[in-house]
Amino acid sequence: MTDHVLVPHDGSPQAAAALDYALAEFPEAEIVVLNVIDPMDVGYSAGAMLPDFSEQWYESAKEATEDIFEEARAAAADHPGGFRTVRELGRPSQKIVDYADEHDVDHVVIGSHGRTGVTRILLGSVAETVARRSPVPVTLIR
Repeated sequence: MTDHVLVPHDGSPQAAAALDYALAEFPEAEIVVLNVIDPMDVGYSAGAMLPDFSEQWYESAKEATEDIFEEARAAAADHPGGFRTVRELGRPSQKIVDYADEHDVDHVVIGSHGRTGVTRILLGSVAETVARRSPVPVTLIR
């Protein structure tokens, strides 16, 4: 029986589809939506060398996370199981795997890809890394 499902969410359509899938397939489970703010993203921004840019970037990233969480809460409004949101800072694939390992997660449901363009090529696939390293079953959603 699946009691605790982790859904990493980066705001992409695939992540939203993963949440919809988890809500439908695991109605009695506690769903945890995890957003990981990746500090490496600041290095790919045009203003990264400006003073105070990283602090401004981090505040903006936290606001974006809150927008993701608001949409997730709305999607889960009728979910009979538990629901909560968690924000972490670090490398997304590592934080997802660590969270699953440290919080008794039974299953991870993740979008097949979220990043686009150069960052996806440079950083590799988060979903692929999670699928290979996860201590629990992983479902990839396209």
